[in-house]
Amino acid sequence: MKRLRYENGPIDPVDRKLLAALIENSRTSNAELARLVGLSAPSVGERIRRLEEAGVIEGYTTKINPEALGLPIAAWLRIRPIPGELHRVADILRGLPEIVECDRITGEDCFIARAHVQSVADLETLIDKVISYAMTNTSIIQSSPVKRRLPPIPTEA
Repeated sequence: MKRLRYENGPIDPVDRKLLAALIENSRTSNAELARLVGLSAPSVGERIRRLEEAGVIEGYTTKINPEALGLPIAAWLRIRPIPGELHRVADILRGLPEIVECDRITGEDCFIARAHVQSVADLETLIDKVISYAMTNTSIIQSSPVKRRLPPIPTEA
């Protein structure tokens, strides 16, 4: 197993606790984190700064419920650009605010994108924006038994 390292050494149990706490609630104060791991708040702040500088922590975010914003329909779009249109399709997808995430993938399709829209008609309009340059296969999400989550933090061997 590859060891996860950053500038000042490997990820240790204290770092793992800090990361787990921040994953649970990114607004946890340094004072609360310090109590959790048994260090001073300045020590915790320094550890977090190092984890940020090393790219282990890439940022902090707020989770928003799209349904509460009037976007009750979520869908996955599998997208296969026609020959020569891969970059154009990627640019189109980047420009569509309804697309909340998109990955380039292996297999028959080149992209898989998640969209949130108000209605099936809006989903159709969204698909129409790429259909001139790609074939699509769309699946409306009924439920999500596993919500988006981070992968486990590896432990040292």
